[in-house]
Amino acid sequence: MRYRLLSTLVAAATVAAVETATETYEYVVVGSGPGGGPLACDLARAGYKTLLIEAGGDEGDNPTYSELGNFLEAANDEATRWDFWVKHSDDPKRELEFKHMTWDTGDGTFYVGLNPPAGAKQLGIQYPRAAVLGGCAMHNGGVCSLPQDEDWNLIVNATGDTSWEASKMRQYLKKIEKNDYLPSGNAAHGYTGWLSTSTGDASWAKNDSLPATKILKKMAELTGQNPADVASLANSDILGAYDNKDDITSFYNMVQHADKNGKRSSPNNYVRATLADPKKYPLTLKLHTLATKVLFANATAAGGLPRAIGVEVMEGASLYRADPKHVPGTKGNTTQILASREVIVSGGAFNSPQLLKLSGIGPAAELQKFGIPVIKDLLGVGEKLADNYEGSLLGLATEPIQGAGLITMMFRTPSAPTKKRNIFTWCGVLSFEGFWPGFPTDYGPHEYECAMVHIGPKSQAGSVRLLSADPQDVPDINFRFYEHNGDVDLHELVEGGKLLREAWQAAGAPTLPFNELHPCPGTAAGANCSDAAQAESYKTQAYSHHATSTCAIGGDKDPMAVLDSKFRVRGVVGLRVVDASSFPVVPGAFPSLPTMMISTKAAEDIIADAQKAG
Repeated sequence: MRYRLLSTLVAAATVAAVETATETYEYVVVGSGPGGGPLACDLARAGYKTLLIEAGGDEGDNPTYSELGNFLEAANDEATRWDFWVKHSDDPKRELEFKHMTWDTGDGTFYVGLNPPAGAKQLGIQYPRAAVLGGCAMHNGGVCSLPQDEDWNLIVNATGDTSWEASKMRQYLKKIEKNDYLPSGNAAHGYTGWLSTSTGDASWAKNDSLPATKILKKMAELTGQNPADVASLANSDILGAYDNKDDITSFYNMVQHADKNGKRSSPNNYVRATLADPKKYPLTLKLHTLATKVLFANATAAGGLPRAIGVEVMEGASLYRADPKHVPGTKGNTTQILASREVIVSGGAFNSPQLLKLSGIGPAAELQKFGIPVIKDLLGVGEKLADNYEGSLLGLATEPIQGAGLITMMFRTPSAPTKKRNIFTWCGVLSFEGFWPGFPTDYGPHEYECAMVHIGPKSQAGSVRLLSADPQDVPDINFRFYEHNGDVDLHELVEGGKLLREAWQAAGAPTLPFNELHPCPGTAAGANCSDAAQAESYKTQAYSHHATSTCAIGGDKDPMAVLDSKFRVRGVVGLRVVDASSFPVVPGAFPSLPTMMISTKAAEDIIADAQKAG
C-alpha cells in the first residue's frame, strides 16, 4: 500500500544563533503531556513562577482533538504527529516479517507492506507521538485504567518511600478526577478535579438476542463469571476500589478521559483553564519551542554536585525531524532560559532520555561517542524501555453484527505465573492492528475484533540511544520485544486469543462462521492453527503504544536507577523527570491516567521541597 508523505517541502536552511538568556522563572517544565502539563499548572497555582515549554502548538479548539471519537484521525494528523520509526528486535529478518513495515519510496509516498518497490528506504515500525499542548493525551483513545497494586509497591520496596504505597496512590486519582459516570459521594472517586471521566452505554448487554451478548455470555462462562449477570457486570467500574482488585476477572464499562458529551478531557484543558483563570496564576506557556539542552552550573552549596540552572531551546515550528512537516535544514533561534529553583523534564519515554543525554547525563561511553561532555554517568538513561505487548483476534462475520456494544474485560489466562489478571481485552465492531501511515484498515461492516493488551510483560530490554549530538535528530529506538522470557508471554497471549476465539463461536447464525484474518488466517475456529503458529503471529506482528521506564525510579544501590522516589535525577541537583519514563515498569494496561496521577504527586514533592528551602 502507498500513502502520501506529508509536507515534502524544500526551503533554504536558516542558521541558528545562540542568544543571551533574558528570562528567569522559578520552574521550567519541558513537555505539556500527562506528566508535565498538570505539574506546571499545580506549581503555578501554588504561586510559583512557572514556564511550560511545548514543541508543538495548541489544537484544543480543533474538533479532531477535542472530540474523543475522532482519536484515529487525531493520531494520523500531521498537524501534531511525530513519527518515530522503531524496531522490535535486533534481528533484521524478523523485522521484515512485520506486515506493516513502512518504507520511504523516494517519490513522496510511503509504502506499507512486505514487498517494497525497488529503491525504497526502510523506515521502520511507526510509533506516532503527539507534539501538541496536552501531549499524547490529545490523540489517544482516552482509555483509563489503574496500575496493579504491585506496580506502586515495587517503588516502595526499591526505595523505602512509603508514600508510593498502593493504598495511598488513589488519593491522586481522586484529586484530579471529575467523575461524570457515578453519583457523587463515591469514596473511591473524585468529583471536583480537572480531568473528566465518563463511560459509554452498556444497556445493549440486556438484549440476549444480540450476537455480541451471546459472545459476552460465553466469555463469562469461560472466565468463571455468571452468564446471567452479564448486563450488570458489563457496567462495572473499572476504576473502582475493590479488595484484591488485581486478582479479579471481570467485565467492565470502559472509562475514558472525556466528559459525558464525548469532549476529550486532557492536560490541554487544565493548562488553558489555568492561563485563563481570573486569579492570574504565574504560568507562562511557550509553544513551538524545542528544548535542546539542560544547562548546568557547579553548586558548592549542593556539595559540589552540578546544578540545573535552565534550558537551552530552539524556537520555531516543526524543528524536530520526527515531524512530517519538518523542512530539511531548518533551524530556529536558540535561546537560554533560566530556572532559579528547578528544571522538570517531561518529554516522554523517547524524548526525556534523549534530552538528558544531550545535556550530558547518561551512559558515559555513549555520550563520549558523540563528543558530549559528561555531567553525570548514569547507565540507566535510555535503557529498560518497556511496553505492553498488544495483539488481536480479528475476523469477518458472515453477516454484520448488529447492535454490538463494546465488551471490556480483564482476565487471567491459565498459565499466568501469579493470581494476577494478565490480559485487558476490548471487543467490538472495530479494527485496530497497530500503527502505520493511514491506519487502521477498514474491513467493512463484517469486521469484529477482540484487541488484547498484555499486562506485566516479563521482558524489559528496550533502549533509546542517540544517533548524534544534534537535538533535532531522532534517536534510535529498539523495544527488543520478547528478549527475556518471551515464550512465557507468548503462551499467555495465545491462551487469551484461544479463549476469545471460543467465545466467538457462541454468536450463532447468521454471524457464524467467522473468517479469521489473524492470528489464524482463513480458519473458522482456529482448528487448523497450532499454538506455535499463533505464538509466531503474536511475536512478529505485536504492536504497542505505551512506552515507559527509560528514566526509571529505583533504589540507591541499583546501578540502572535514574531517579530517586521524588523524581530527582541522581547525581545532580535541581533536575527531575516526571512522565511515563519515570515508571520502573509499565503501570498496568494503559499509562495515561497513572502518569497524570504521578504528575500530581510530583507537584506535592516539589512544593514541599520549595517550602523547606524558602
